[in-house]
Amino acid sequence: MPKDMGMSKEMGMSREMGMNGHGGHLYMQTNEVKNAIIHYHRSANGTLTEVERVATGGAGSGTFKPISGQESAPNSFEGAGSVILSPDRKFLFATNGGDNSVSSFAVGDQGRITLIDTKPTGNAVEGKSGTAKSLAYSPSKDMLYVVHSFGPDHIRLMSVSSDGKLTPRMERYTANTPEKPHRVPTMGVLSPDEKFLLVGTTFDLPIAISGTYPDGSPILWVPGPDGKPRSVASNAPDPDGIVIFRVNANGTLGDPSFQDGGGGSPFYIAFLHNRPDTFIIGYAVGDGVALGRIDENGRIGVDKVVPINTRRGAIAELCWLSVSPDDRRLYATVFGYSDITTFHIDGLEIRVAKDPACPEVEGDGTFRGLCGDVSSGPSDSWISPDGEYLYQIYGNASKLVGYATKPDGSLEEVTSVAIPYNSPEGLAGF
Repeated sequence: MPKDMGMSKEMGMSREMGMNGHGGHLYMQTNEVKNAIIHYHRSANGTLTEVERVATGGAGSGTFKPISGQESAPNSFEGAGSVILSPDRKFLFATNGGDNSVSSFAVGDQGRITLIDTKPTGNAVEGKSGTAKSLAYSPSKDMLYVVHSFGPDHIRLMSVSSDGKLTPRMERYTANTPEKPHRVPTMGVLSPDEKFLLVGTTFDLPIAISGTYPDGSPILWVPGPDGKPRSVASNAPDPDGIVIFRVNANGTLGDPSFQDGGGGSPFYIAFLHNRPDTFIIGYAVGDGVALGRIDENGRIGVDKVVPINTRRGAIAELCWLSVSPDDRRLYATVFGYSDITTFHIDGLEIRVAKDPACPEVEGDGTFRGLCGDVSSGPSDSWISPDGEYLYQIYGNASKLVGYATKPDGSLEEVTSVAIPYNSPEGLAGF
């Protein structure tokens, strides 16, 4: 066999077998009123096969979107991180936004999960749904941090025992300021050294309060204290959109520090895998991404926003991020445009690779993004540990789509599975 043919065959086998030779597992919550985790087997060629659905013992919001008050819309909580795995893959944790509770599962052979515990976060449910929606876990402190969309007690804590049992704690923390009593945080993420909890935000006033126009479009500008129009987006213009808490030795949090997120609605915060002081922010209103760094005192610095093409109008709602294992590629979900943009990461430089990186996935036409365009409501994404495949939820299209990643940043669809309409969120796997 010629040498180049042999190399080609080996490369093909590498793609087929994947980095670990046998694929892996992916988990998503349905967020239905009777919430459940869907467990998929991920084959070596990227395709997904449903293995099981395991009830969380808690309630999701269903198709109802608490942030806006819409009866049926994707991205129910304007957040991320509602399904996470412990670093040792021993436990899976999930929020139940409908009744403000959290569930823990044991991860066993073949990736199968068994419910261990479901406990309330401590925040009462007001109205049709609660808003517990983002989790961060500190293995060194055996502590879960639960972020809620609505406050004032945005962050609640739960201790995690060695066997996965949950104990709600009395501590409570807010992302509000005295002038902004209705802020909407999006997610919480721990710095890799577990010394700081960073909380992203999207609105200083939720659309459920600012309201909508007769045509159903959201009111994004409201009268400020001085009577002049003011954006409801966080960090625009006030430079206080990222909230940082120091993590104490016992896992509790210190006082919040409100810092400049670098752009409008610093929605998502993703730390790089190999540079523990460096992270990337995705901006829902800023329409791009930026590189940030955190120092030993918890102070951050954020570079200039690298924008996408807002060809279909601002606001594009670039929200969720996935970083390749080698920190060379960034995949950004553009909620308003129903697609994904990829970026190259080269040291301290970020530049657009493919915009868009894949064809638009069409929804059923019932939902529009902030830019006014019909959207299929893409939300959480997840990249495989070998960087070969990216998975993306399209809630309004009732699809979970898997893509093969290409060196130029483009994405090629390799799998698609049906998921519940509008409600699903959260992706975690190995």
